[in-house]
Amino acid sequence: MAGSKAQERSAASTRTPGWLYAVMAVGLVLVVVPFVWMLLSSFKPEAEVRALPPTWWPETITTDNYSQLFTKLDFPRFFMNSAIVAVAVAAGNMVFCSMLGYALAKLDFPGKKAVFVVVLGTLMVPGVVTFVPLFVLTTNVGLTNTLPGMILPFLAGPFGVFLMRQFIASLPDELIQAARIDGAGELRIFFSIILPLCGPAVATLGVLTFLTSWNNFLWPLVVATSEDKYTLPVALALYAVGQNATKYGLLLAGSVVVVIPVLVVFLVLQRRIMQGIAMTGIK
Repeated sequence: MAGSKAQERSAASTRTPGWLYAVMAVGLVLVVVPFVWMLLSSFKPEAEVRALPPTWWPETITTDNYSQLFTKLDFPRFFMNSAIVAVAVAAGNMVFCSMLGYALAKLDFPGKKAVFVVVLGTLMVPGVVTFVPLFVLTTNVGLTNTLPGMILPFLAGPFGVFLMRQFIASLPDELIQAARIDGAGELRIFFSIILPLCGPAVATLGVLTFLTSWNNFLWPLVVATSEDKYTLPVALALYAVGQNATKYGLLLAGSVVVVIPVLVVFLVLQRRIMQGIAMTGIK
C-alpha cells in the first residue's frame, strides 16, 4: 500500500502541468499561422492580397502567381544557383568545422586555448562588421560575380566549430588511443571513427548552415552583378519588388517555393537534429 502511494506521488511529480501544454500550443499557433497565411495568400489574386481587411481563405483561387514565378523568371537557373551555394556551404561546414572541432577537443598543440578563445570571440562579432573587409578581399582575388565567391567565405563558421568541439569532447578518448596504438593516423581516425560518431551533431550543423545559406540575401546581392548568378531570394526580391508597386502575390508564391526545400531537409533529418541538440554540450 505504501509502495503504491509512493509510485502515485512519483507519477504526479513527473506529470507535465497543463499550463505548459497551453503555452506550447500558443507558441505553435504563433509559429504556424504566418506560414499557413502565406500559403493560402499565394493562391489569391493581387487585388485580394491587398484587400483591407485581409481575407483568410481565398475568395478566388488562382495559380497566376506561380505561373508568373515559373514563366517570367528564369526559375531553374536561380533555383540551381541557390542549391549549389547552399549545399556547398553546408558540406564545407560539416567537414571543416568537424576537423577544427576534433583538433580543439582531442589534440594537444601550442596555442590550443588561445585558438578556442578566438573562436568564442568571433561568435560575439556581428556579421555586418566583417562584410566590407570580406567584400574587398573577394574583389581582390577576382571572385565577384561567381558562385565560389558566394561559397568560399562561409565554408567554416565559429558556431559550427564550437558545436562540433563540444560534441566531440564528449566522445571517449579510449577509442582514439586504441586507433593510434593500431597505427592509424589522425586523418584516418577522424574519417573512420570520429565523423561516423558525430552523425547527430553533423546533421544539426548541416541543416542550420543550409538554412542560413539558402535564405542569405545580402551577400549574394552584393557579389552577384549579373542575372545568371542570382540566387532565388535575390531574384525574387528584384523581380517582385518593382519601382511602382510590389507584387505581393508573386512574392508570397516565391516564398512558398523557397521554404519547401528547407522543410524537406528538416523532415528528413529531424531525428538526427533532435539527437544533436540533446547530446551536444553534455560534457
